[in-house]
Amino acid sequence: MKGKALALHLTLLPAILLALFAGAACAQGFGGLGSDAPGFETPKPGAPVLFPKDHGAHEAFRTEWWYVTANLKGADGESYGVQWTLFRHALEPKSGAGWDDRNIFMAHAAATSAKEHLFAQALARGGVGQAGVESAPFKAWIDDWRFEASDNGFTKARISAKDARFSYDLTLTRDAPFVLQGEAGFSRKAETGQASHYYSQPFFTVDGTLVLHGRAVKVAGRAWMDREWSSQPLAPDQKGWDWFSLHLSGGEKLMLFRLRGARDYLSGNWIAPDGATRLLAPGDIALEPLSQSAVGGHYIPTRWRVQVKSRSLDIVTAPLNPASWNGGTSAYWEGPISFSGSQNGEGYLEMTGY
Repeated sequence: MKGKALALHLTLLPAILLALFAGAACAQGFGGLGSDAPGFETPKPGAPVLFPKDHGAHEAFRTEWWYVTANLKGADGESYGVQWTLFRHALEPKSGAGWDDRNIFMAHAAATSAKEHLFAQALARGGVGQAGVESAPFKAWIDDWRFEASDNGFTKARISAKDARFSYDLTLTRDAPFVLQGEAGFSRKAETGQASHYYSQPFFTVDGTLVLHGRAVKVAGRAWMDREWSSQPLAPDQKGWDWFSLHLSGGEKLMLFRLRGARDYLSGNWIAPDGATRLLAPGDIALEPLSQSAVGGHYIPTRWRVQVKSRSLDIVTAPLNPASWNGGTSAYWEGPISFSGSQNGEGYLEMTGY
């Protein structure tokens, strides 16, 4: 009977995890990230970001993620996009070991072309080896999905994921230092004090193989890694965000976001080609939705005008595929974009809470 009970438990585990993550994630706003987090640590201004320690998990905080997006060009001449994400969410402030571990992991993988957007989700509990993160050498995984670095500086890294419809195996090569977002890694999200610790690696070059429905294509391009941890990164009235990561034709990088609430909150960082970063004032940024697309039963603003006044930046973005809808536990839009205007380039756009 014990064997049958265990087999039944393992069979039901994905459904149990889905219910737990959905309950935790959808309690309030997008991802429950605006709800109170008693007992968890909160980000503090001036707290240093430390490498390689902060590549790993921060279990004193309620939630965090490891994020890679890549804009790719195929040997077939087509444009593609790839996403690899691992989320950790703690159900309680204190976690035990093994089966007493109170962390849930969720991973998202996606591959996008002009013709289709393919998305996959994986769920796992912590403590039993199915998913986890190690800081040195860095490794983040869930089942056979992997994000690994060859050294603490991420000189070389690799992301891989596999679904029945698509897979990818990509090598990332770094040619500039990590970038601290916000105020030296402290990223404010609201006037009421909500924040996260946040750094990026926007200077990865990429090569590898993307497989779509059994057809392999060699790809190369640029990738952007984001690393963020917090316990309540949104204010209670904030229901979602619009986030841009942009590779500009002049060699600069640009991260911008708008958090939508009773009063929108804007922030961003202008990143020089050598990795030096400058925090942008909210009044320096203008994000204007220009047109919407019907996606996943929602109307999503997929074409935008983006301005940074101090840098004379005035561009209009266009999606590679307007239907880039990640229909997982907490559904959202994420996909590759291009832009033109005062500068040309490419990047990624993520929109949640619609």
